[in-house]
Amino acid sequence: MDASPAAPPARRAALAFIFITVLVDVLAFGVVIPVLPPLLKQVTGGEIATGTIWHGLFATGFMLMQFFASPVQGALSDRFGRRPVILISNAGLALDFLIMALADTLPILFIARLLGGVTSASFSTANAYIADVTAPADRSKAFGRLGMAFGLGFTLAPVVGAWLGAIDLHLPFYVAAALCGANFCYGYFVLPESLPPERRSAFDWRRANPIGSLKLLRRHPELFGLAGVSFLMALAHLVYPMTFVLYADYRFGWNGPDGLRMIGWTLLLVGVLSVIVQGGLIGPITRRFGDRRTVLLGAAMGGLGFVLYALAPNGYWFWAAMPVAALWAIAGPAAQSLMTARVGPEEQGRLQGAIGSLNSIAGILGPTLFTQTLAFVAAHNVQGPLAGATFLLAAAMVSTAGLLAWHVTKERGQVHLSRADHR
Repeated sequence: MDASPAAPPARRAALAFIFITVLVDVLAFGVVIPVLPPLLKQVTGGEIATGTIWHGLFATGFMLMQFFASPVQGALSDRFGRRPVILISNAGLALDFLIMALADTLPILFIARLLGGVTSASFSTANAYIADVTAPADRSKAFGRLGMAFGLGFTLAPVVGAWLGAIDLHLPFYVAAALCGANFCYGYFVLPESLPPERRSAFDWRRANPIGSLKLLRRHPELFGLAGVSFLMALAHLVYPMTFVLYADYRFGWNGPDGLRMIGWTLLLVGVLSVIVQGGLIGPITRRFGDRRTVLLGAAMGGLGFVLYALAPNGYWFWAAMPVAALWAIAGPAAQSLMTARVGPEEQGRLQGAIGSLNSIAGILGPTLFTQTLAFVAAHNVQGPLAGATFLLAAAMVSTAGLLAWHVTKERGQVHLSRADHR
């Protein structure tokens, strides 16, 4: 990819903003995680079963909106630049959370959640921004920093959200709206544009849709295969938010106040390890091994870690396996780096939109897949390693992703395709 015309200090400032904007957006999402289910239970009559069903419908609707919006936002950012898309998305998220803070009926909450699915698709534009302002050799480290922002946000925010929700269930939504509004203001005055006019491409509805955007991935077998790697990893990652709390209750007896404290310590450890790996280790690892071998190493560690999770007979053994599984986090940024090296600067937004659509498909399929697997285990009182069937399933996905990455990159490795290769 061509070097960015921005001077190094400007580039560093841009990277700092993207890190901050992603961190603030993740914090905004994280603070509402512990209060959305009880809020839905409250507005649907107070029944746990009904509230749970609607929580699942909200999650599915959210991911469906991301599925359709990600390629549109990616194509818009290729046409008009990254800055306006990111800023409009920040403003939209602020409006979304404000509506949810004021809503007291299910339809309004649902509409607001759909709006959140559309506006939160800006994470793919943030990835395109990173590709614009970093050299190919530095992208894995930069994408790892974004992963660190996710780890920090989802470590701290749910604790704050639970504390705020104990005061008032609507209070975390007001806080989230304020965070996104502050993010918009900060970006408006600080964020530089990363995509100069001469590198922009025309907007085309035939490409700015989920099916059309996926055609970009099919242009080259390596790109399509690496997108499959990203999809499998996104699907496997959903085992954590979808089943961990219930699995810890079933397998380790973590329930009641003491169990919740153990779960809290576990989530804190997950966040700390994520920050260490994605913020500190991925740069040296990719410099030593290169992006391709980093993906393979990460996938191997992820597969092994998930198997160790399934074998863990108690929570302490589960904790012992966490450093191994945490090394899986090096694979995602390295895979992103490999993919961004295979398209020109005028198509980075479309690429990230297509990846966002694939991840949304994973978000639609994963909840049912993992929760139904755990439900089967619990219904049949399965014990021993097979009680960890959800983690064994995730291990199979990550291992398949590693094999796919090895296959599609084994001949050309990290060869960067010129823009002419795509024409």
